[in-house]
Amino acid sequence: MRHVDFSPLYRSTVGFDRLFTMLDSLAQPEGAQTYPPYNIERTGEDSYRISMAVAGFSDDELSIEAHRNVLTVKGERKEDGNGEGSELLYRGIASRAFERRFQLADHVEVVGASLRNGLLFVDLKRNIPEELKPRKIAITASSAKAKQIEAKTAA
Repeated sequence: MRHVDFSPLYRSTVGFDRLFTMLDSLAQPEGAQTYPPYNIERTGEDSYRISMAVAGFSDDELSIEAHRNVLTVKGERKEDGNGEGSELLYRGIASRAFERRFQLADHVEVVGASLRNGLLFVDLKRNIPEELKPRKIAITASSAKAKQIEAKTAA
């Protein structure tokens, strides 16, 4: 039997709440991209937050772009010297460039982004247009009186 792994879809979507519960039991693949680590949180009924650990990146080295239903977060470190006469003996802090893409559900929009303490926060909100929201139709009682048509008789 062939196993279909939906976890990459699960790990990069926002706003597909029904899919989250269905895919919650699937194991994460071993070879998946793991840098930078991130969380996807539901902060309200129609609001979400993506938190990414981007330690060492400044706000001018990060870019966020939302196009159609894809949110792209890119990071590119600018090479700066450690100072004159210094030599880097060990690099334990990652400084590689990255690009993360998230598939957004219909009507999910980026509200804002902030960088605090090495964490990039991207706030999202689902805005369903009024014409797509369910609406209640009022039921009116029909009058029980039957309209009578009076016929004029010719004399």
